[in-house]
Amino acid sequence: MPVARRFFFVGCAALVASHLHAEPASYAAEADVFAREMVERHGFDSAELQGVLADARFSQAIVDAMDRPYEAKPWRDYRALFVTPERIAGGVAFRHDNAELLARAETDFGVAPQIIVAIIGVETNYGANVGKHRVIDALTTLGFAYPRRADFFRRELEAFLLLSRDEQLDPLRAVGSYAGAMGKPQFISSSYRNYALDFDGDGRRDLWGSNADVIASVANYFKQHGWRPGEPVAFAAAPRSGIPAGITLVEKTPTPPDTTAGNLRAAGVEWGEPLPADIPASLIRLDAGEDEYWVGLDNFYAITRYNHSNLYAMAVHQLSEEIRTHHSTAASHGMTGDSSAADARESADKD
Repeated sequence: MPVARRFFFVGCAALVASHLHAEPASYAAEADVFAREMVERHGFDSAELQGVLADARFSQAIVDAMDRPYEAKPWRDYRALFVTPERIAGGVAFRHDNAELLARAETDFGVAPQIIVAIIGVETNYGANVGKHRVIDALTTLGFAYPRRADFFRRELEAFLLLSRDEQLDPLRAVGSYAGAMGKPQFISSSYRNYALDFDGDGRRDLWGSNADVIASVANYFKQHGWRPGEPVAFAAAPRSGIPAGITLVEKTPTPPDTTAGNLRAAGVEWGEPLPADIPASLIRLDAGEDEYWVGLDNFYAITRYNHSNLYAMAVHQLSEEIRTHHSTAASHGMTGDSSAADARESADKD
């Protein structure tokens, strides 16, 4: 974890490119332009900033990882990565161990505990895998040598350096994903700056080591992105006779609900739970070998604001439901801690 340390770039008067290796020809020029912009825009010390950028390393492995995202997998394969007996059991244990924090977050932000836990479970397996890449390497590689999304990652690099200065993080020690996401909830730098919270009152927003900060930050993110307290996420559905006329089918690209539950019912879409006729809804199709249909509601779309993928949102939803069910079962039998997690794992293995 990146420990709190005074944000002071060890002085280095060398050129930005002096310690970079195997980077594309344009890398050094892009880094130099970026450094000048940061000095002019935010008052960074030029020599210190160049020292940090000189320590960054271009990584072809990071570029390669960007070109094979999990979300390119079909739904059946994607689901198998995240909705597993081990991850369900881990979620039950995490929910038990952090019950008071989750209850407090639900009161303050209106987000159900199982959703918060499932996000952390899908993102990092409850903190077991927070990434192995230095954030500075990921963001410089993608900001200076990945043209397809360079503008986005340059903005994230800017946000990361500002975050490091504001939070007194060492920018050369912070580690995360190949895309520069950080901590147990895998916040990108701009999200960290805008939505992370200090929930334990220690004066820091620590998304690596403080479960209180992690839980509240995830809940705050959802509150700020349209989460509707107490409303469901999605229901498995079955169109009676193909795709109804006049209904827009949501497949790869998440979109806000564009019709209502009443219109879907009237068009022949069936699902098990009652819903108000006027509640916003959409019909979602997932590739599961055979087509799999779901009615998605506002909260399903809210999950896609965390990661812009219907597959991601569905994995979070299904994992959250498994955690909720197994947590309730364990609680009804008076199980706690390791025993509840073990029971959840055994039950999930049988499902």
